[in-house]
Amino acid sequence: MKEQVTPPTPPVSLAALLSREDLALRQLTGPPAAEVAVHWAHTSEMADPYPYLLGGELLLTAGVHIPAAGTRGEYGAYVARIVEAGGAALGFGVTPVHDTVPPGLVAACEASGLPLVEVPPRTTFSGVARAVWQLMAQARLAELRRVSEAQQALAAAASRPDPVPSVLRRLAARLDGRAVLYGPEGAEIAAAGREPVPEVRPALAELARFVASRTSTTAADTVAGTRLAAYALGTGGGFVLGVAAPQREPGDHTIASVAAVLLSLLTGEHQSGTGAARSSALVRLLLGARPEEVAPLLDGDGEARWHVVHARPDTGTPDPVAASALGAALGSPLVDPAGDVVRVLVRADPPRGGAGDRGTGGPAAQRGWTLGVSAAVGPGEWAAADAQAARALARARATRVPVVRHGGRPGLADLVPDAEAEAHARALLAPVADVPALTETLRVWISLHGSWDRTAVALSVHRNTVRQRIARCADLLDADLDDADVRMELWFALRRL
Repeated sequence: MKEQVTPPTPPVSLAALLSREDLALRQLTGPPAAEVAVHWAHTSEMADPYPYLLGGELLLTAGVHIPAAGTRGEYGAYVARIVEAGGAALGFGVTPVHDTVPPGLVAACEASGLPLVEVPPRTTFSGVARAVWQLMAQARLAELRRVSEAQQALAAAASRPDPVPSVLRRLAARLDGRAVLYGPEGAEIAAAGREPVPEVRPALAELARFVASRTSTTAADTVAGTRLAAYALGTGGGFVLGVAAPQREPGDHTIASVAAVLLSLLTGEHQSGTGAARSSALVRLLLGARPEEVAPLLDGDGEARWHVVHARPDTGTPDPVAASALGAALGSPLVDPAGDVVRVLVRADPPRGGAGDRGTGGPAAQRGWTLGVSAAVGPGEWAAADAQAARALARARATRVPVVRHGGRPGLADLVPDAEAEAHARALLAPVADVPALTETLRVWISLHGSWDRTAVALSVHRNTVRQRIARCADLLDADLDDADVRMELWFALRRL
């Protein structure tokens, strides 16, 4: 039999084709239709179709070359060539050449185990081929949907408090088998799913050891009717994912590969200790520690300065995967996807090779995102930097630029002692200080040079709402907001509030 070259699409069950009432096909002989996989349809009236077949075809013929009273040897030779070429089934169209399927052909197909299907006069070969393509497209769409749902489920499992067992459980359920994480010494670290037959377990462990000791990243085998696969995790530490399943669907490799990537990230953090350090920092903050006390867990010495970045995608709402990708692009794993805004804590002086800093201005613009970047601050000023990044993002969205950085240069306002400046700001803004919507609208409106439209965009409100709030501010402050000197004084006060 020649080597089959099948297309990268799920095959169609012959049973699905026979169930199409519009075709009215009828199987005359051969194994059960549910066991026959059709990869494509091909029409040929050649006496020897072998050179024109790739394997897996439903070969359609009207029997132009087949005599109605042919010998058993003639029928047998024709069918043998189809089987040798790897044909999946033979479809015989009755009329205009033959009124019925020749009995000799039925006998030859039965003897060779080749499925034989009768195509009635009203059904065209092109109609049969079109039905095959339609069923293949439906199968492909169903497979893509299955893989997509599995990817989402695995990503959700990786975000659980027990990520490694959760990923293994979800993978085993998706493949209806067993998933095992092997450590550097080949021992089972965690496992989930149904227990396989006794001979499968040592075989899967051996396959995992084979992958761990070779440059190959994957390997597959079949033992006791069970499909085995092993995936070396990309941590360089000898971790391997092993999978055992009773059958293998076209998308199973993709699903297992996604799980391997997620486990690579999880075991990579375990190896380096960074995940544990971040968890420790979070626990200490929750228990009342100050930011400067936990900073050494994040940067090693606690002396680093940091940018807070607020980011919004240009389209849609950020999901955890997109947020993690943004953090990776900025060179930081400290990511907080909260609603429409993703917050990232980025070192201003990352280790050599880091992507976080781009000179003194902080993180660079990222394709598909709008960023607001704070000044570089120490851990004790993270809260203030968070507010700076939020205001910078609002300005970036209003002015439709990819990134806005909070200005860090000293100015005239810095010449006034902080205590005096803050006291003056509280007194000046007292009439509106208790209404956050008014103070924030006034702050954004002044920063955008009195633009109603851009302020509305920055605050996600209607421009008439902006007008009403600014008029209310002018009334409560008893100030002429068209006066540049008044705006300047209010701006300095708002920065201190």
